[in-house]
This record gives sequence, structure tokens and C-alpha cells, in this order.
Amino acid sequence: MVYLTKELWFPDLGEATDEGVLAIGGDLSIDRLLLAYKKGIFPWYETGFPVLWWSPDPRFVLFPEKLKITKSMRQILRNKNYSVTFNKAFEDVITECAVAKRRGQRGTWITDDMINAYIELHHQGYAKSVEVWQQDKLIAGLYGVDLNNGVFCGESMFTKESNASKVGFISFVQNSNYKLIDCQVYTSHLESLGAEEISRQDFLKYLY
Repeated sequence: MVYLTKELWFPDLGEATDEGVLAIGGDLSIDRLLLAYKKGIFPWYETGFPVLWWSPDPRFVLFPEKLKITKSMRQILRNKNYSVTFNKAFEDVITECAVAKRRGQRGTWITDDMINAYIELHHQGYAKSVEVWQQDKLIAGLYGVDLNNGVFCGESMFTKESNASKVGFISFVQNSNYKLIDCQVYTSHLESLGAEEISRQDFLKYLY
């Protein structure tokens, strides 16, 4: 395992463990985060532990043209019971993602340091959010990183109503022009929407 210092660098991705852990330590500075995403690396760790940097192989991604929308979801989208906005409430979205209860997780990996770092990324134009509203109530959302290279690196999503996060995700994909949505690691929720695994080597081709 490679331990990072204040020096701004990452080891070769081939040094990642079978689980995808590449390095430990370092910080969440804007420069380090941008360097990480440009190389296909992202932070993921729990409160009270050092930062863990990941680059899994295979990588879980969605090609927008392969987005799956079930008949029932099409009906929900047509009913227009929700309104969807972009970058209207980034801080609220990331905070809700941090406190959302998730099956199989003891706590959150979205620490206070993570929240502050991504809010700064948002202020600098790199982090984006999607909000789903029911009247004036925020009921779902997602956020991620956009380096203007045609790839959106999804970080997390939350929902307080059944299917509301799918409404936000589908609306986001349909109203964007990305060549690839990075979902990072497998979830059945995103698989149902068309996400699939590709090799890390193939994923990196889309970043450059």
C-alpha cells in the first residue's frame, strides 16, 4: 500500500489492490482531487480513518445511449409529479447524501472534509448537482464531478420517495451530452438503469 504525503502525485494505477485501493493518506485539496479524477481515481473512506484512494478494475459505467427506462418509469416521468433542476442546491444535495441511510453501511463516507472539499469544487465549476423537487420540497438528488472531458463522475445520490432518484438520474442523462457516466462501483440500482462494467483500461480511454 502506497502512503501519500503532501507531495501532489499518485502511484501507477497498476499498483491498486484487487479491491481497487490505490493509495492511502494525502489530503482533499482541490488540486489533488482534480488530479485524481483526471487519472480515474476517487476518494472513498469512513470518518475517523485516513483518506483511501480508489481505482477499481472493472469500472462500473453507463453509456448514455444504453440508458434503460422501464414502462413504469416512463409513466412516472410523463405524470410530471416532480420537477428537476440542475446546480440549484448543491450544498443541500451533498448534505442529504451524507445523512442518507444505506443498507449494509454503518455510517457515511461523505465526511465533513469531503463535503467542504466538494462544495469548493462546485464553487469552481467542477462539481455539479441534480435536484428533484415535489412542490418546494427536495426529495432526491445526486452530485458528481465534471472535468469538461465528456465524462461525468457520479459520486452519490439520495432519495426520500420511491423512484425519485431515478427521475433525477434519467432526467440528467437525457438532458446532458456526456459520452460516459462514471458510476464507480457496482450497484443493482444503477444496473437496472443500464450501467455495466468495463475494464479500467477501457475506462481510462474516455478520460483523455
